Amino acid sequence: MTDSNGTAKATPGSAPRPSGAPKPGGSKPHPKPHAVKPAPGPAQQHPHPVVVPTVTDPARWGRVDEDGTAWVKTAEGERVVGSWQAGDATEGLAHFGRRFDDLATEVALLEARLAAGADARKTKAEAIRLAESLPTAAVIGDIDSLAQRLRAITEHSEEAAAHAKEEKERARHEHTERKEALCAEAEQIAAESTQWKHAGDRLREILDEWKTIRGVDRKVDDALWKRYSKAREAFNRRRGAHFAELDRERAAAKTRKEELCVQAEELSGSTDWAGTAAVFRELLNEWKAAGRAPREADEALWRRFKSAQDVFFAARNAAVSERDAEFEANAAAKEELLAAYAHLDPAQDLDAARAGLRELQERWEAIGKVPRERMHDLESRLRAIEKRVREAVDDQWRRTDPEAMARAAQFREKVAHFEEQAAKAEATGRARDAEKAREQAKQWREWAEAAEGAVSNR
Repeated sequence: MTDSNGTAKATPGSAPRPSGAPKPGGSKPHPKPHAVKPAPGPAQQHPHPVVVPTVTDPARWGRVDEDGTAWVKTAEGERVVGSWQAGDATEGLAHFGRRFDDLATEVALLEARLAAGADARKTKAEAIRLAESLPTAAVIGDIDSLAQRLRAITEHSEEAAAHAKEEKERARHEHTERKEALCAEAEQIAAESTQWKHAGDRLREILDEWKTIRGVDRKVDDALWKRYSKAREAFNRRRGAHFAELDRERAAAKTRKEELCVQAEELSGSTDWAGTAAVFRELLNEWKAAGRAPREADEALWRRFKSAQDVFFAARNAAVSERDAEFEANAAAKEELLAAYAHLDPAQDLDAARAGLRELQERWEAIGKVPRERMHDLESRLRAIEKRVREAVDDQWRRTDPEAMARAAQFREKVAHFEEQAAKAEATGRARDAEKAREQAKQWREWAEAAEGAVSNR
């Protein structure tokens, strides 16, 4: 047959030519046949399965007669599929073989879509349509094999649909659980966390992850989103309240530290070293208790406070250094004084020793203070001289104590008195009274001898 331009063409059967099939009469060689590559995962991983076109040998499945009549072999026998008038029989056979390859490629595409988990309902409908077109398809190839594959697609599409539904439900359940977990975490952060930066970052991470989770039931998703939004808003309010309170505290701290700066500046010229140093310690404690002011203000106020403090302590340190030098000189003077009066010997001349000690003590007090670490040694050496003189004075006093001597004399008078009474009693024959008087005299004699011995031993 010829078209309106006079070109020979094939007369196909009633089945439509598959879209994308090569135009009749093409002479391009086909690539070597390859099996259809099944998709390895769910449809969302491979939304467009890659299918390599099928290439068959049409001579195995049909023929074209010399008059152009094209036949295909099936299990039911041969049937006419069309007429080829555009070339020789070999070209016609190749033409109808290519049409079969196009049809086989569509079947392979349906298989790949089914394996990839695409819409099984649509896949089944398309398989049924193609199966119904096979008895009248103008193609030469293994039609029986295509029919068997289409039946397999139809049979497995229900199972695939059920599996896809199950997978979808499983994914929906997992995604719902994940969003519920994210909601619970957000709510816990909103209720408990005081690590504001870390918590804020985590809420943003939750939102980013939230956006990647799909397939949740719309109503459930809306409810979960409200929970998350409510938690985030609660956290933002609590964080805002915290920082507002912090701003108020910092403003109060700034005011208090300004007052402390004024006090420190007023004290910076004081020469009451001990008292003012104690006040500065109290001011520093109050400074720490006042809390932090806004950063820049806090640093400036601290420099101001420390400057006033440094003025006072620099002056005190200078005064202390001057005092220490004076104390060292005093210590040296007292060393010389101790050396000068080390010769005092109360055993040789007690009065001279006492006079020398008084002079030493007067000059000692006139010199003044010494360094604390030297004080004990110097004072100990002075006390040693004082002790030596004092013990000599005490010894002299004990030897010349008039009261002790008077008591010894009184005891002797008592002895004489009782001896006289004993003599009188014995003369009058009162032996018992005489014995009693002699006993009393003996007791007073012992006391008198002890008193006299104490004076003589001094």
